[in-house]
Amino acid sequence: MPRPAAKTPKRRPQPTPQPETVDPRWLVKAIAATIGVAILCGYLALCLLFYQGQWQLVLHPTRTTSVPASINGAPYELLHFGPDDSAIPQLTGWWIPAAPQAPYANLTLLFLPPGDGSLADSIPTLATLHNLGINIFAFDYRGYGQSANTHPTQQRMAHDADSAWTYLTTSRDVPTNRIIPYGTGAGASLAASLATTHSTIPALILDSPHTDLLDTARRDPRSSLLPVALLFHETFPLTAPLQILHTPKLLLSKSSQSPAAYRTAADPKITVEFTTPTEAVYTQALTRFLDKYAPNSQQLVPTPAPAH
Repeated sequence: MPRPAAKTPKRRPQPTPQPETVDPRWLVKAIAATIGVAILCGYLALCLLFYQGQWQLVLHPTRTTSVPASINGAPYELLHFGPDDSAIPQLTGWWIPAAPQAPYANLTLLFLPPGDGSLADSIPTLATLHNLGINIFAFDYRGYGQSANTHPTQQRMAHDADSAWTYLTTSRDVPTNRIIPYGTGAGASLAASLATTHSTIPALILDSPHTDLLDTARRDPRSSLLPVALLFHETFPLTAPLQILHTPKLLLSKSSQSPAAYRTAADPKITVEFTTPTEAVYTQALTRFLDKYAPNSQQLVPTPAPAH
C-alpha cells in the first residue's frame, strides 16, 4: 500500500524586526567627547606653538645690511667667525683696538649685546667703552645684524658667546685672563655663564640686565590661557649664577633700584645705581673697577668712585 504523504508543517510568520533605537543620552555623550578631544588637541597644538615661538616674547632681533664706517670715529675691523659644519662663518663681529699706549691696552672687553635690535644700536656704548683705552670685541648673535639668518634662542645665543670666546683665545691669541665679559640686557646672563665656565676670567661687568623674563612672558596677552611656567624656557638665568660666582663683578643699574640678582650676588662686587645716568659717572664707575680688579692695569691713579 502506498504510504501517506507527510504533512508539511505550517510555518509561523516571522515577526517584523524592529529598528534599533539610539539612546539620546549616549548620542549627547559621544558628541561632547568628540568636541572635548578636538578642544584638547587644539589646546595642545597652541601649547606647542608657544613652546616653539616663545623666543619672540623676550627677544626682538633686527637684521642689518650695512656696516658703519667707524665707531664714532674709531677704526675697527669687520670679522666673520664661528663656522658651522659646512665651514661657513655664522657670526659677524667688530674688533675695535685700543691705542698701544692706552691705559687698558692689555685688556679686551667681550661685549655681549642685549636681545633687542642689533649691534649697531650699541655704537654709543661701544664708543664710550673704547674711550677708556681698552680693546673691544663685539658681535651679533645669530638672527641679529649680519650674522646667520636664523631665529635666536637662549641656547643658540649661549653657543654664540662661546664661539666669540673661542675666537678671541685661539684666532687672536688673547690670554684668557685678559678677557672681561661685558653683558647688557639678555647678554648679562650670557656673560655670567661665561664667567662660571671659565675660571680664568679676571672680572665681569653687567649692565642693566633683563631679569624676570618669566614674568614678561606671563604678562603677554598671547599667553594668558597657557601654562607658561611649564612651557617657558627662554629664562636667561642670572640670580643663580651670580650667587655662586666669586669673580669680581661690576653691577650697573640705570634705575634707583638694583635688580634682585644684584642684591644676592656673591662678593666681591661693586654695585652702581645711576639715578641720573651721565657718561661721566658711567666712566668713573668703569675706571674705578678696572683699576682695582683688572690684571696689570696701566692706569696709575684711580678715579674717584661715584656715589652709590
